[in-house]
Amino acid sequence: MSAKKKDLLSSAMKRTSEWISSQEVSSDVTVHVGETSFSLHKFPLLSKCGLIKKLVSESSNDSDATVIKIPDIPGGSEAFELTTKFCYGINFDMSTENIAMLRCASEYLEMTEEHSVENLVSRSEAYLTEVALKSLSSAITVLHKSEDLLPVAERVKLVSRCIDAIAYMTCQESLFCSPTSNNSNNEVVSKQPVVDWWAEDLTVLRIDSFQRVLIAMMARGFKQYGLGPVLMLYAQKSLRGLEIFGKGTKKIEPKQEHEKRVILETIVSLLPRERNAMSVSFLSMLLRAAIYLETTVACRLDLEKRMGLQLSQAVLDDLLIPSYSFTGEHSLFDTDTVQRILMNYLEFEVEGVRLSNNGADLAGDMERVGKLMETYLAEIASDRNVSLQKFIGLAELIPEQSRVTEDGMYRAVDIYLKAHPNMSDVERKKVCSLMDCQKLSREACAHAAQNDRLPVQTIVQVLYYEQQRLRGEVTNDTDPPAPPPPQPATAVLPPPKLSSYNDELSKVKRENQDLKLELLKMKMKLKEFEKDNTEKRSSSTTTISSNHSSPRSTASMDKPPLPRKSFMNSVSKKLGKLNPFGIPPRGRTKPPKDRRHSIS
Repeated sequence: MSAKKKDLLSSAMKRTSEWISSQEVSSDVTVHVGETSFSLHKFPLLSKCGLIKKLVSESSNDSDATVIKIPDIPGGSEAFELTTKFCYGINFDMSTENIAMLRCASEYLEMTEEHSVENLVSRSEAYLTEVALKSLSSAITVLHKSEDLLPVAERVKLVSRCIDAIAYMTCQESLFCSPTSNNSNNEVVSKQPVVDWWAEDLTVLRIDSFQRVLIAMMARGFKQYGLGPVLMLYAQKSLRGLEIFGKGTKKIEPKQEHEKRVILETIVSLLPRERNAMSVSFLSMLLRAAIYLETTVACRLDLEKRMGLQLSQAVLDDLLIPSYSFTGEHSLFDTDTVQRILMNYLEFEVEGVRLSNNGADLAGDMERVGKLMETYLAEIASDRNVSLQKFIGLAELIPEQSRVTEDGMYRAVDIYLKAHPNMSDVERKKVCSLMDCQKLSREACAHAAQNDRLPVQTIVQVLYYEQQRLRGEVTNDTDPPAPPPPQPATAVLPPPKLSSYNDELSKVKRENQDLKLELLKMKMKLKEFEKDNTEKRSSSTTTISSNHSSPRSTASMDKPPLPRKSFMNSVSKKLGKLNPFGIPPRGRTKPPKDRRHSIS
């Protein structure tokens, strides 16, 4: 058909449609679309819609009014109304909001060039190519509208074209698509990926479309660590409303729970593998949601491993994961999950999986993790439902080299003893064995010496190390303190009475106070001694210079000088009298007569 004939036919069809609508010609076909009915005319519809032409010809109704049903047209009654306006020649605007619906509906109704020149299929295709898929925001909108038009939208390749256009334009807009960047350690080069303006637009997509877009972006060269901000925005919007902080019982419909579970598992599968691409706080939020929604075990273990890799960057709130059990029989916090996270961290350290090979950084990370876990122990210690086995098991995982002092562990132990007053003596000893009394600070030693919740043996041990420290300070002793006196086996010797422990404690405390007082006196005398020494040295220099020929001075120089009594020797002798544990001084082979037996 020539172009001139096409124009003539098109103008004739338009004039006919206008005449039918203006003269109020009675309708001769009724179309049911869902629950909506349309009273129309056969001529404009049959001239452009192949499907309606086929349905009318197949209708067995011999009456003037033909009734046909179109129950599953893409876009429903709204889409059919727009296609009807097109058939009647009524003007309407094509936009990014309705173009997907028009394209799918025209395909379904077979509005092709075989039935009319410049039919709706070709017109909608032209708009898609020239307008809708030329800008990123329009392409995202068309893809979002196509999600409700399946499977026709897939058949006309509308979804795939939108995804390809979005992937291409995002890579053009983004800074994370440089093909020349090469990082052998798979580390994140930038400190913090910048959120692009289009990331917010992608959050309107359904999770399956969102996943396909991100996969297409990476196929075009988009760097994986650049997906972090996009995934974070999408997760925050799609998982909003979940009570992941344990403030109430689970209130979510099963269908909604299933949808959010699928969303979360898909997001976790898309997380970048590079270290530091996601913050620990965001990973903690995902892990809380995974436990709350009861996702697959693989999903939760993946998040735990990721948190373990970046545990040195975590804060206390990141580890306070609720147990989501409100029966009163379980602990308030999920200690098992935190224990697995710590084990993952230690596994990374031992196997050398960590990306930093700097020893100083490694030691600093270990120290931060140690302090963090001690703070976590102190936080959960007040929960009466935390069992002794869980508390000890978690505490024993904290590396000893990460604990510069034992103050944090002592605080956690003290809180646990206070929250569990009904523990037996054996259980209290097990808890106290978690800390090394030798590494307690002065303040912690002073508190522990007066702490009635501690077992008597622990208090004696604290006082012993405090005394050793004081003695070392006075005598400038650089040797490490000797171990505490060994305690006899309980199977051989019966345990002494509590009264003997109390008597011994009182004596040790008094002697420690005397030792502290003696130390203060010695320091004062030391200052006076140094002051006198300085004065004598200056006066002696003056005398020698003025009387260098004195016979008395010459005579005194002929005799060897007498050994001066050391000030430190006198201090050591005084301290030797304060030895409540009966430990013989170094170099002494015979114990003194007043030696006491060690306390067991």
